[in-house]
Amino acid sequence: MFNRELSWLSFDRRVLELAEDDTVPLLERVRFLSIVSSNLDEFFEIRVAGIMQQEESASHPATREFLQEVLRRAHELVDAQQNCWRSQILPALAQEGINFKLNGKFSKEDQRELSQRFDRDILPALTPLAIDPSHPFPVLTNKGLYLLALLRDTETQETRYAVVPIPRVLPRILALGNGSERSFTLLSHVIQLFIDRLFPGLELSGSWAFRITRNSDLYVDEEESGNLLEAIEEEIRNLRKGAPVRLEIESSAPAEVLAWLLKSIGLKSENAFKTDGPVNMVRLSSLIDLISRPDLLDPHFSPTTPIEFAEPTKLFSRIAKQDLLLHHPYESFAPVVDFIRQAASDPSVVAIKLTLYRTSGDSPVVEALKEAARNGKQVTALVELRARFDELNNIEWARQLEEAGAHVVYGLAGLKTHCKACLIVRQEKSGLRRYAHLGTGNYNPKTARLYTDFSLFTADDEITADVGLLFNVLTGNLSKPKFKHLLVAPFYLQRGILDLIASETSAALAGRKASIFAKVNSLVDPEVIKALTLASQAGVKIELIVRGICCLIPGVPGISENIRVTSVLGRFLEHSRIFRFENSGGEPVILLGSADWMQRNFLRRVECVFPLRDKHLCKRIEKEIIQTYASNLGDSKELMSDGTYSARLPTGRRGPQAQESFLQLAIKNSPAIKSVSLKPPGKSVRPQR
Repeated sequence: MFNRELSWLSFDRRVLELAEDDTVPLLERVRFLSIVSSNLDEFFEIRVAGIMQQEESASHPATREFLQEVLRRAHELVDAQQNCWRSQILPALAQEGINFKLNGKFSKEDQRELSQRFDRDILPALTPLAIDPSHPFPVLTNKGLYLLALLRDTETQETRYAVVPIPRVLPRILALGNGSERSFTLLSHVIQLFIDRLFPGLELSGSWAFRITRNSDLYVDEEESGNLLEAIEEEIRNLRKGAPVRLEIESSAPAEVLAWLLKSIGLKSENAFKTDGPVNMVRLSSLIDLISRPDLLDPHFSPTTPIEFAEPTKLFSRIAKQDLLLHHPYESFAPVVDFIRQAASDPSVVAIKLTLYRTSGDSPVVEALKEAARNGKQVTALVELRARFDELNNIEWARQLEEAGAHVVYGLAGLKTHCKACLIVRQEKSGLRRYAHLGTGNYNPKTARLYTDFSLFTADDEITADVGLLFNVLTGNLSKPKFKHLLVAPFYLQRGILDLIASETSAALAGRKASIFAKVNSLVDPEVIKALTLASQAGVKIELIVRGICCLIPGVPGISENIRVTSVLGRFLEHSRIFRFENSGGEPVILLGSADWMQRNFLRRVECVFPLRDKHLCKRIEKEIIQTYASNLGDSKELMSDGTYSARLPTGRRGPQAQESFLQLAIKNSPAIKSVSLKPPGKSVRPQR
């Protein structure tokens, strides 16, 4: 198997290749450059932090060597990222009239303008922190931006250090001048230009921007915790004190200054990353908001609304007649919100149940649930408090929902609730009837404009009965549920997938047609990898689309030669999970769901993978989705047995792309009805993670 951490870095390298690709619109390349940094932040906060803990505990003798290899690869990636910024992005921006003025390149006129702005808009927000015997080295915030100043007392000739925190609220990119003379610079460079004003009476010897990354994994003992919400809040407060795992600092910092800083924060030199560009490239995406250049972005696109969803007031009657499916972001997410809003105001609806893993800051879904509770409906919200990096947001939603009168529960102890499900119970003439929405993505309208996902609406009695049981498991802590159609983790999902793979293996050994198609974010689980290689050896043709981490080694003669793995990266994040099994002798089995093929999804999360039972929808998935991925290869790369990735087409991204085909297909299928415009997001929402 390929190593998980090294596969993660390989994925980030493919994201960086999009920033390096001149066929990608220029400002989108800037966005991809920032995404690489965002991904690396999480990589160090979680994965590298875990390896370093193992090294400290001496739990495995090879950990030290492995950590060094991971850091070596990370250094190579950061060097390539910095080179992309300096050698490709900056010159390309300049050709478009978007000029950056960095340290040492400010004209006298620039300095006059910046001097006034510094005194007015920046200086009042800065608080220098002296470091001396009476002022120990301060506790620095995770991923906060700082300046380290080296100073000399002109009277005593004493050398001293100081740290200047740069508040997060200050913009990291500043515009200079106006009109045709407008240019841009970095906030850190402006502060460095006038930093001596913070230290009157001292002589400035130099200043350098730096940033510390800390261990950000949450450690909460749910059995010992009396109140999970309060325990997670407390743990989040403690994260600012998490062990440091990485130092990023400007490369101009002298060796003795770097050595002093590393000693002060308790890191080795191998954990120091010197940068020739912005220390925090995550914030480069703010440049997009400062420039009105739609010609340098992906073409404007408005998600379409299929005719079945054109009249929200008729949603329930249409779902009652047949299952409906949406393909986001090509088709609008608005019908999902309409589904919940209609339930909130419909006098016939008696209950709404929904899982909430991540949502937007101004979530219309949460507002609809609050309205439903105020309207006297029984509202049950499963809020996942441990959704990584969204913990505080979800705590706030939980409190708001409780205040509105909803029942808020936090799922099962020791398990993250990651499934995407909504159940609506409606009183009709024939009695109570259940309607369900099952998805592959979160109830987040903002990421639904950036992520590829599916939404299934159904009133199928057997499927909705299973969804009802799923919610009873989450609220009632049922230990041995028996689902008829849903594959639910941690109860039967892994076993169900293994059984489906084994069935294809048996068919191939018997000389019958056998094939497997799977599209996931990550493939890590050893049991599934073993089953797939056995299926390959039996002659099963296996096509895998794995966007990110893939530990399976494809194309090994006699072992995995019938397995092909590709990765699709592009304008949208490939987030949907699709599974197709040939099922020789019957109709192909097609499943969608929230789970990747990872141990955490199988064993440590509540996940839901659901079948498509409508033949029309199954054919749509086969013809419109799977065949499109198979025939439009411009945005895909194939994983080789040596761990490298190779473009599927000689022309690379200049060839036909699956995502572009899906855009055109959505317009073709619904040419006259449009929904909310898909505008380029102003802030990064980590679209490639």
